[in-house]
Amino acid sequence: MNPSYAASDLLIFAAALLVQTGLDADKSRVVAEILLEGDLLGHDTHGLHLLPLYLDELAHDRMAKTGDPKVLADFPAAVTWDGRRLPGPWLTVRALALAAERAKTIGTCSVAIQRSHHIACLAAYLREIAEQGMLVLLASSDPRMGAVAPHGGRSGVYTPNPIAAAWPAADGPVIVDTSMSIASYGVARRHFDEGRKLPGAWLLDAEGNPTDDPAVLFANPPGAALPIGGLDHGHKGFALGLLVEALTGGLAGWGRADPAEGWSNDVFLQVMDPARFGGAEAFQRQTTWLARACRSTPPRPGVDRVRLPGERGLLLRARQLKKGVVLHASIMPELTPWAQRMGVPLPVPI
Repeated sequence: MNPSYAASDLLIFAAALLVQTGLDADKSRVVAEILLEGDLLGHDTHGLHLLPLYLDELAHDRMAKTGDPKVLADFPAAVTWDGRRLPGPWLTVRALALAAERAKTIGTCSVAIQRSHHIACLAAYLREIAEQGMLVLLASSDPRMGAVAPHGGRSGVYTPNPIAAAWPAADGPVIVDTSMSIASYGVARRHFDEGRKLPGAWLLDAEGNPTDDPAVLFANPPGAALPIGGLDHGHKGFALGLLVEALTGGLAGWGRADPAEGWSNDVFLQVMDPARFGGAEAFQRQTTWLARACRSTPPRPGVDRVRLPGERGLLLRARQLKKGVVLHASIMPELTPWAQRMGVPLPVPI
């Protein structure tokens, strides 16, 4: 079994590495918190696995180390920033705080961010907003990359384009985080690195044939990922992928129609306060009824019980905070050279 680490030790370790590469201390702390939260929730392709990649971006000045976003538009309920390639987690946390503050006054606030750096695991941002009694939406796209084929096509045009949301209910928040392709790029990459096939024919080779071999994404010419719904119902995932593009690059005003600038994200987020709509109690009455109805549904054969989106991740988070965070086997070996180079002590397994 892989070793486990105290969450506090991993947070200190990750933040120290980021500081040593020149990132502002406040930004380093936020980035480390979001990456760690990804692992706590079980999204281990989008947690500390990303830290060596972020460190490399910082070391080569491809991620901005200091400064603030440029405000392009600021209306009471609609804000647009140029992220100036600053760390995506820091930008997103800051934007969510702004949107939540305004939503409490005017009901809703949306923020679009162009030219952010990568924002990591979307689910990592949502729990705190839902626990404030609010509904939050978050979506991102990467305009430099085309890995997902439009329905009926065979070459990649856009990214997996994740969309996430969370809202409160009496028995705990519901947290949704899903890509608009069957396989996220991170999952496909890990299967490729480990020499494993995917669980299903979730990809297309360069000739348009369905396959479970992740190597096709990294071939020349490359294959593509199928949208959610696959060959039969991929028109649904394709449509949702286009929606994410409109929310992110479209509203932010910068994206695929512009020259690529390296690893980047366009981001859209919206926070809504139910108290300014039909009322906070009325909102939770509805969400709680539906959540409990779903949980009480008799499970089909082979399923122990019905779980809501995010439920398993929240249970894992609580357990790992108490007993230690179990990292994927590849993560600490990839971070060890950085720690040695930066003179940062490695965390000690518990």
